[in-house]
Amino acid sequence: MNAVVPHAPSTSRADLRAVPPEASGPKLVQRSRPPTASELEGIVWLRGLDVEERAAAIANLRVVRVAPGETLCRVGRPATYWFGVLDGLLKMSNDTALGVPMTFTGMPPGGWFGEGTVIKREAYRYNIQALRKSVVAGLGVQTFHWLLDRSIPFNRYITQQLNERLGQFIGAREIDRLNDPDARVARSLAALFHPVLYPGVGTLLRITQQELGYLVGLSRQRVNQALAALQAQGLIRVEYGGVQVLDLEGLRGQGGAGMPRERAASASG
Repeated sequence: MNAVVPHAPSTSRADLRAVPPEASGPKLVQRSRPPTASELEGIVWLRGLDVEERAAAIANLRVVRVAPGETLCRVGRPATYWFGVLDGLLKMSNDTALGVPMTFTGMPPGGWFGEGTVIKREAYRYNIQALRKSVVAGLGVQTFHWLLDRSIPFNRYITQQLNERLGQFIGAREIDRLNDPDARVARSLAALFHPVLYPGVGTLLRITQQELGYLVGLSRQRVNQALAALQAQGLIRVEYGGVQVLDLEGLRGQGGAGMPRERAASASG
């Protein structure tokens, strides 16, 4: 019997591409608000800052709700914020020279991204789009660089982010070369359960078959078959609206040599 992840009302690939930022209502910055106390508790890098640094960061942080299909970052636009996912699911992607969408990675809760672009003050070389209703926090570029100039714990956090992200993309290249769809789903799931890059996930990832299909490049039906196979092996348990990981190392080992073992050290530096 196939595993079934109950999912929200269907959103087609065409729907996800049909929502330019200008058509999604007021601009993100106009819709933004200060973070709540509970949201601040979930931002791990704040814990390493001193009193003055923490106060400055909190005063500069903004939070916004992003609709499914809405674009947060677009290729060619300058980076003005360093972003983090408080809730929901985003994807990082671009189009090939032939116009074919190419997904680099998904970003579940707890993930902060774009630090390389912000450090170099470059324009984005990728798009960031919401796969579901998401809550995203942003730290202004100037405050980001101010913290980088004065905070050793913040520097350690950013250095660790860059290092782990490099390992993640090396792993993604391995996944792209896998011919076994079950192994691709397994390894892609394992990449989303990263204790450093995505500390907010825990052992239960809120994701639907369709969303996982967008990230892996497979149909929802084929993802369903892969989840059933992985569940039969005792690697995962499919639950309502998500996937519970039972054997993370087993997922990483699917399809040959496992992905590099992620460090479980605290991301707070």
